Amino acid sequence: MKRPLVDWFTARTWKPFAFQREVWRAIGKGESGLLHATTGAGKTYAVWLGALQAFAAASEGGRPPPLTVLWLTPMRALAADTLRALKEPLETLAPQWSAGARSGDTPSGERAAQDKRLPTVLVTTPESLSLMLARADAREIFRHLKLVVVDEWHELLGNKRGVQVQLALARLRGWNPAVLTWGMSATLGNLHEAMHTLLGPGAQGTLVQGQVPKKLVVDSLLPGRAERFPWGGHLGITMLPQVVAEIEASSTTLVFTNTRSQAELWYQALLDAKPEWAGVVALHHGSLDKAVREWVELGLKNGQLKAVVCTSSLDLGVDFLPVERVLQIGSPKGVARLLQRAGRSGHAPGRPSRVTLVPTHSLEIVEGAAARDAIAAGHIESRHSPEEPLDVLVQHLVTVALGGGFRPEDLLAEVRRTAAYEHLSDGNWQWCLDFVRQGGPSLAAYPDYRRAVPDAEGVWRVPDARLARRHRMNIGTIVSDASMSVQFVGGARIGSVEESFVARMKPGDCFLFGGRMLELVRVHEMTAWVRRATGRRPAVPRWNGGRMPLSTTLADAVVDQLARADAGRYDSPELQCVRPLLEIQQRWSHLPTPGTLLAEVLASREGTHLFLYPFAGRPVHMGLANLIGWRVAQHAPRTFSIAVNDYGFELLSATPVDWAELLPQVLHAGHDARGDLLHEVLASLNAGELAQRRFREIARVAGLIFQGYPGERRSSRQVQASSSLFWEVLRKYDPANRLLAQAEAELLAQELEIGRLAASLARMAGQRLVLQPLARPSPFAFPLMVERFREKLSNENVADRIARMVAQLEQAAGGAVAPGEVASATAEGVRARLAFGQDAPDGAAGPRAPRRRRPPSRPLPPL
Repeated sequence: MKRPLVDWFTARTWKPFAFQREVWRAIGKGESGLLHATTGAGKTYAVWLGALQAFAAASEGGRPPPLTVLWLTPMRALAADTLRALKEPLETLAPQWSAGARSGDTPSGERAAQDKRLPTVLVTTPESLSLMLARADAREIFRHLKLVVVDEWHELLGNKRGVQVQLALARLRGWNPAVLTWGMSATLGNLHEAMHTLLGPGAQGTLVQGQVPKKLVVDSLLPGRAERFPWGGHLGITMLPQVVAEIEASSTTLVFTNTRSQAELWYQALLDAKPEWAGVVALHHGSLDKAVREWVELGLKNGQLKAVVCTSSLDLGVDFLPVERVLQIGSPKGVARLLQRAGRSGHAPGRPSRVTLVPTHSLEIVEGAAARDAIAAGHIESRHSPEEPLDVLVQHLVTVALGGGFRPEDLLAEVRRTAAYEHLSDGNWQWCLDFVRQGGPSLAAYPDYRRAVPDAEGVWRVPDARLARRHRMNIGTIVSDASMSVQFVGGARIGSVEESFVARMKPGDCFLFGGRMLELVRVHEMTAWVRRATGRRPAVPRWNGGRMPLSTTLADAVVDQLARADAGRYDSPELQCVRPLLEIQQRWSHLPTPGTLLAEVLASREGTHLFLYPFAGRPVHMGLANLIGWRVAQHAPRTFSIAVNDYGFELLSATPVDWAELLPQVLHAGHDARGDLLHEVLASLNAGELAQRRFREIARVAGLIFQGYPGERRSSRQVQASSSLFWEVLRKYDPANRLLAQAEAELLAQELEIGRLAASLARMAGQRLVLQPLARPSPFAFPLMVERFREKLSNENVADRIARMVAQLEQAAGGAVAPGEVASATAEGVRARLAFGQDAPDGAAGPRAPRRRRPPSRPLPPL
């Protein structure tokens, strides 16, 4: 370690960790690699100070050196915070270096200055990097680049944004093979694969694991009485008093929710319960305006906020030292996500981190103990790169054609130096070239799809300036429904909601957004104009993508907990709390274990119910339910109603089904034939409609659909109509189009998780099937029945029916509460929950705290 670096640490009374020294040595020797260390352990300084030590001395004196270090971050919100951390040692260790950020939030003036001369270190996003690669002088501006750092690599690895990064890195290495690459992550289970994906096939790298002692506390906020017959989300807001008490006992708390809708509800509930917290409790999610989010982040950094209700918008890397506690509302759905959120507290070496799970139904209490044991055992989810997404490659071809052009044979070799396209076939490559040249056989007559063509020297370029502008405006792989700006009449912008939510409203309707009760005044040019409203019960915006499936790692840990209970080992606070539920499940049926597959059969006035519990997550259960129903229907025509949750699924037939005979047959049929399984899954579903939905996203990424220039974005209805037209045209006139095949492949891989489905079938075939006849719904079956019939009935009917069922089941179980009291309380809770529009299984629900009049004014973020 060089003397200036020693002095810099000494001045702060710091001592570098062994893993930081290891990274410094590796960078000094010209090695690339992956750093995996706990959140808050000092990963940023490990890589950054190593870069300064290796490269700053060579550029002493004179004006700031050209772009030397490129720092990629997955979120714009992280850019400013990362930039502050990188600037801190510059004055001492590299005073001649300059630093800046470039993203969609960068002001136009600063962007114009960067176009003339980039800073020495640039913090940017994958999308902004692709935009820079689309510049005609791209090779020149990256000529002096020595290091690329990919922060939070786990967040990018498993999706198309990570593939976009892989292609960009291959481009930069193609220009300068000496460029080093370092990734940083805190929550990954497959480290060697992650490093291979980052560095490219065959590349050698150094894997550094930062073993820094750090205390992590994972506990649960338990209800006074766990319901024995839970249904998804029924606890929710009933846990509010305990949550308030926990917040009061801590200096600063982050309250994580899984959806933005849930965050809105909890923020409002906290202020209803504690009006005096106005101004010290805040809300943070990705749909709020940038100014609001920055106000909240600054308040957290300065320790001015008591609590912030947030979503994944604060999951990553932002350093909030004052945060003492993290509360997780509902299941985190995965061990890695829980670890990531836990790391937001005690975000510094030596400081303990604490995360407390707040269950929204009784079975989630078991997940708390399961997550703690999985963390202790080091079981963290793996993430894998998508394989050959051709829509991303098509977009990249046009980007490279803009950024100086390419020769196909050279670019093919470069693309194959990525993990995602390592095995790209000549046929797929040629198809991509033909597609950007003329749009394939069905679109060859349209000039808009001649996006890149070879010039007289054989170099592929974009010949049309209009198409070049269109491409630059739509670079990226983040695809979401069209959003609509929300703005006060004559006032400031508040944020944005999905167009599909506003489309269901009419002027005068009220909704809750940004912690305010708003009334819709009018909709004009993709803007929802609103004013303040009071006294009316609002709707709550819902954003797509809110339902996250239970990970395999956490699901396996839950089954392990149930096996402990089956053996009579209630050896954790969570299992003790939920013991009455599990004992009834054991008495009326069985408990699932790793070696057994539980199936329950119930005859009712509705027909024959099958409840099956593979514990494989909601998407897999949807595929399994359809597959098993389809296989049974091959024996005799039948119609099934289906309900699914993360633990299992229900099949209901109006006609009798002999499940004792049929279930073993359909579970073992063809479980070892992958090709047959794909055919059966596609045959059992409305695969055409599902694949068409996937095609909409693929068409946007591939550039078939232009989403419009800023200020004139096309509506969801327009985009959907365009994609549907392309879908029909391609199927009719170009059925061999590779994007159609990709839509089907992504449907299987991502929406139905065909790999996990096949693994689940194989595991189920090896388990001992326990087929248990039921006299009444078991505690595990009850939430599945609620999932099904609440889709059919009105809110009032759902409330009454749940109330009657709970009363009957409690009476059968020997409940201490009078059936009438149970029915009344349950009906009130269901009505309140459904009226608040929170019907996601992980949603907050239940009776709300009494509304109190707030002070006449409360401090709010700038608008």
